[in-house]
Amino acid sequence: MNDHDLTWGLDFDDRDDPSPDFIDAVRREYPTEREVDTMLTRKMSRRKGPSYRRPDLAEMAKILDEFLGHELGSSNFEIRDLHWFTGGVSKIQIGFTLDRDDPAGRRRPEHLVLRMDPSEGSNATSRAREHELLTLMNGVIPVPRPHFLDAEGEWFPEPALIYEFVEGVTKPRATGTGRISGLGTDFGPDHRRVLAPQYLDHLSKIHNTDVSGRSFTHLQVPRTGSTESAEWMVHHALRCWEEDRGEDSPLMEITANWLLSNLPVLDVAGVVHGDFRSGNFLFDEESGRILGWLDWERGLIGDRHRDLAWITLPTMGHYDADGRYFVCGLIPLDEFFDRYTEVSGLTVDPERLRFYQILNCFTIIVSTMASSYRIARLGKSHQDILLTRVEGLVPVISRQLITLLKGKNT
Repeated sequence: MNDHDLTWGLDFDDRDDPSPDFIDAVRREYPTEREVDTMLTRKMSRRKGPSYRRPDLAEMAKILDEFLGHELGSSNFEIRDLHWFTGGVSKIQIGFTLDRDDPAGRRRPEHLVLRMDPSEGSNATSRAREHELLTLMNGVIPVPRPHFLDAEGEWFPEPALIYEFVEGVTKPRATGTGRISGLGTDFGPDHRRVLAPQYLDHLSKIHNTDVSGRSFTHLQVPRTGSTESAEWMVHHALRCWEEDRGEDSPLMEITANWLLSNLPVLDVAGVVHGDFRSGNFLFDEESGRILGWLDWERGLIGDRHRDLAWITLPTMGHYDADGRYFVCGLIPLDEFFDRYTEVSGLTVDPERLRFYQILNCFTIIVSTMASSYRIARLGKSHQDILLTRVEGLVPVISRQLITLLKGKNT
């Protein structure tokens, strides 16, 4: 038995109804950020609960009315035009219009989005932390402005965030690529020319956001000159693996041991988006201007190499007809790091990049092979078919992981 293995003969099906002792043992073995610990403990404590049931819009309208009445301290508002949003893998999203008086007493409409977890998501993430990141990044890069937060799910069936609706598209209407969550979108040469400089500029501004001296409620700032940032992320992934998996994997055991033995030191603590790729930004198709960066659920304060490693994985970008790989479908990989350094003024460490590429592959396998499996098995999400389908990524990511562990480029 490896040092990090907590199964102790536990039957894999017992994870459907984890005991308090098992939950506590995993928490002790893999200490991580406070908010991450809170959300994962909540996930496991509620796992035995009922399967996902999609609420109808009338039910959500009633909850919204009660919640906003409490938040606004008034009943002088109207909610209308509730509608479901499609797309995305792990969150439920509803659009609606809120009519209320502005400070001058004029009635004005606000187009908003309610973002909520299903019973259990493939990424157990915090709406409170997402709210805090959007607040932090508002005015730095284009993001939807957050309005309301139900951090603990006191009003809604699950924790929920309400932010402004952002116009735009995630891909050119003419392309047939990027059908699953925007991965592999081919933007075409015209859009690439306009979008690529914005992409680099926004990534630079995120990574250069100064968090020193700031006080956060749900985000946690790791100590520079230590391995704390990497350790938190590794422990997060390992904890999800132990909590959710339905089988053993020698490759995952080897990788876990490698990660724990090669934790890199953090030089600068900065904002990390966590999923800075096609499908997660909206742009005006005519002008090419990026209007909003979405899906901050994986965001954190930590090492910029986590983002750089994620967006340069082969599954995150697009290959042209000549086999040239474009990061986020926008920037040739052989140009990307030089252009990033030039725009951001930040260095790229190849060894740290490799560490986070390995960690990211490990995390993707955890999400698809363990978490998605467990959620689909228990009927905890509205996306059970898609969650089952994405398990097909496991062989592809496993090959990338093996190549990286051998010290080769993917």
